[in-house]
Amino acid sequence: MFVLELTYIAPLEEVDAVLDEHVAWLDEQYAAGFFLASGRKVPRDGGIILATGLDRSAVESLVSTDPFAVAGVCAYRVTEFVMSKTAPALEAYRQG
Repeated sequence: MFVLELTYIAPLEEVDAVLDEHVAWLDEQYAAGFFLASGRKVPRDGGIILATGLDRSAVESLVSTDPFAVAGVCAYRVTEFVMSKTAPALEAYRQG
């Protein structure tokens, strides 16, 4: 399991200029089964994505294709963890 933390490194106007492309990219990853949840941080200086079904190398490759990353408006921090305890709704993703 991965926590992907996006931090904006450009003004919000530049982020917003590629937001629709980013959302379409998110939709593709949800359809592929890689993303479980995503959303903006508060305050709006980036976002968080929960990802599964990939190894670290694949995750790092995938985030490099995010239109936000391609446009240079965000930096990613990738944190891998073992999801050993979950709420019942996430039991299928438990790892240990």
